[in-house]
Amino acid sequence: MAKKLFNKYPIIDYIAITIGAAIMAIAIGVFLVDAKVVPGGVSGLSMAVHYLSNNSIPVGLMIWLFNVPLYIWGLKELGKSFGVRTFYGFTINSFFIDFFRGDIPGFSYVRLQDTATIQDLFKNDFLFLILIGAVLLGIGLGLIFKFKGTTAGSDIVAAILQKKFGIKPGMAIMFVDFFVIALAGLIIDVKDLSPDRPAFSLTLYAFFLLFVSAKLVDVIIDGFDYARAAYIISDKYEEITNAIMNNLSRGATALKSRGIYKNVEREVIFTVIPLKEVGTLTELVKEIDPSAFVIINNVHEVLGEGFRRRI
Repeated sequence: MAKKLFNKYPIIDYIAITIGAAIMAIAIGVFLVDAKVVPGGVSGLSMAVHYLSNNSIPVGLMIWLFNVPLYIWGLKELGKSFGVRTFYGFTINSFFIDFFRGDIPGFSYVRLQDTATIQDLFKNDFLFLILIGAVLLGIGLGLIFKFKGTTAGSDIVAAILQKKFGIKPGMAIMFVDFFVIALAGLIIDVKDLSPDRPAFSLTLYAFFLLFVSAKLVDVIIDGFDYARAAYIISDKYEEITNAIMNNLSRGATALKSRGIYKNVEREVIFTVIPLKEVGTLTELVKEIDPSAFVIINNVHEVLGEGFRRRI
């Protein structure tokens, strides 16, 4: 029922993406920027530029400027798969970051990072400050992904690297995040931006942040299950199988079956996909065969190529 409601009223998706972007913006703009603990991807790269400019270039603006060419590149290389929701997602997120930090003209009085609570955590409980930032970042990203949005950035880079060079998205994102965190740590060390804490300590905090937020994204998307098994019954099973292999780079198994009602033999497609690709799969099936019968089940553990072992 909820799924039908979201499909019928896409405005609900955009409201949820907006809430997720605001939560993510609080995590980055309020908890992480001044702590100099960077997330990976474009957000972390934008924070690094912010530090290089002696805090004169707003982080949100930099995120938007980095994402626009990536978005155009994604449209060119991958087609319309990143669509309007992607542009809306990274634009509203960028706005919220600068709004909460008081970097939007006319809203300089906001500056949530200067509140007594944040300053107290920064001085007296730095680890808890970073942990809250990681939790909020994971919740925000989880909401955005759950409602078929994205914040662009390394997601686009990973998708293009997979298409052009066959590099797995998870590995590509991990490489980008590692590079960005290391670069930010180097900038902080060279410019001596954190006299109270060694740059390497902040780098370790950043990897801790990355781990916690990534785990929470999985939980927010759909509880503690991290993958889905899909059974697809359709007369156009060959087209759907090709779409799964070519568009999602996932394997599929054809199961021989016979429909009792019409006494027709056909093949049932069985595939296992990560949570973030469930929406893409259902859209692919709907586009090829609107009358296809699709069953999607929870999967708690998957062992095999393309899936990480549960920890």
